[in-house]
Amino acid sequence: FFAALISLIQIMPIVVVVVNSFRGNDEISKLMLGFPTKFHFENYAQAWQMGKLGTALINSVIVCGATLIVSLFFGAMAAFAIARMRWKLSEFMHTFFLIGMMVPVHCVLIPLFVRFAKLGLTNSQGGLMIPYITFSLPMTIFLLTGFFRSMPGEMFEAAAIDGCGIYGCFFRIALPLCRTGFFVSGLMTFINNWNELLLAMVFISDPMKKTLPVTLTYFVGPYATNYVQMFAAIIIAIAPTVVVYSLFSNQIVEGLTTGAVKG
Repeated sequence: FFAALISLIQIMPIVVVVVNSFRGNDEISKLMLGFPTKFHFENYAQAWQMGKLGTALINSVIVCGATLIVSLFFGAMAAFAIARMRWKLSEFMHTFFLIGMMVPVHCVLIPLFVRFAKLGLTNSQGGLMIPYITFSLPMTIFLLTGFFRSMPGEMFEAAAIDGCGIYGCFFRIALPLCRTGFFVSGLMTFINNWNELLLAMVFISDPMKKTLPVTLTYFVGPYATNYVQMFAAIIIAIAPTVVVYSLFSNQIVEGLTTGAVKG
């Protein structure tokens, strides 16, 4: 019963958005919740054109894709060094990176903007990627460290006896065995950055460089809101994350349950 109740609470907002995206503004003004008397498929075309969602979608793909690749690569190297290499500051660095998970972006927003403005990094996708990568690394390192520590140490010892160096152990053994960890941390990084609004709204002022979440705010005006196009734009915005999660759901569940059962 409780599982069904929680599922209903989670699903109902999505159902409301999907249904309202096919209704007309006159129907929504009369009744917010209701089934459309006529399906207005043109809402999606109008939202795509008026909101310039195509450009925003490309910007989000570029920013999130580059952030995903860089954070996974450097996060994997840091996690491997912490989990499998023996050095005095490994636990300290692990704790240091975990502290980054406790720092909210709102606390560093103004100092970041002032420093980036002096360096000329504002209003650029490259400048937006830097804080995205920075805030993605702690979670990536935290997850991948657990995966690397769960690997048998005998494999790395045998590889070292056969003449395999640190880089060989990392690229030939650790990375192939950590594919599930990459799926889990990569999906979390992708979704968090895809839905991020505050940094993108503050750092980017050029409408042609804005990401998809910022573009959704264009449908909300000070005196009126185009609900049907806004709902259609929301469906377009969440579609990539739903597709990605659907394709890799098995790997994600496997990754989240890795190490839960031993024996």
